[in-house]
Amino acid sequence: MNDKSHVSLEQHLCLVCGVPFDTGSLLLDRRLKASLEHRTTTGWGLCTEHQKMFDDGFVALIECDPQRSGAPSGNARLKPEQAYRTGRLAHLKRHVFAKIFNVPIADDQSCVFVEPGVIEKLQSSVAHAD
Repeated sequence: MNDKSHVSLEQHLCLVCGVPFDTGSLLLDRRLKASLEHRTTTGWGLCTEHQKMFDDGFVALIECDPQRSGAPSGNARLKPEQAYRTGRLAHLKRHVFAKIFNVPIADDQSCVFVEPGVIEKLQSSVAHAD
């Protein structure tokens, strides 16, 4: 039995946690051929949990292994599909991020990729501040 159809539920992958989530959109094969899976991943976005954190003023720090990540070409930034995530995450308020890293961050930027050790260093500095 063919499990393909001419319609599919669209999904995105969460930029922060990598979990697929439904967008609420339907995809349609305009030729009405059974070419689509039940769910089709079309891009990146934020799941409900991480969208709420972004809306509340947080930036996600996503630890990535530079040895295993795809190398960006030239001065380009690491793309989400190139990033080899280690599973370590941290969230900082936007103003705290700008103060700690001394760099501005665009209002629409929800996350940054960081090298191993950055999150651990932040956690140890918070522990020493207590």
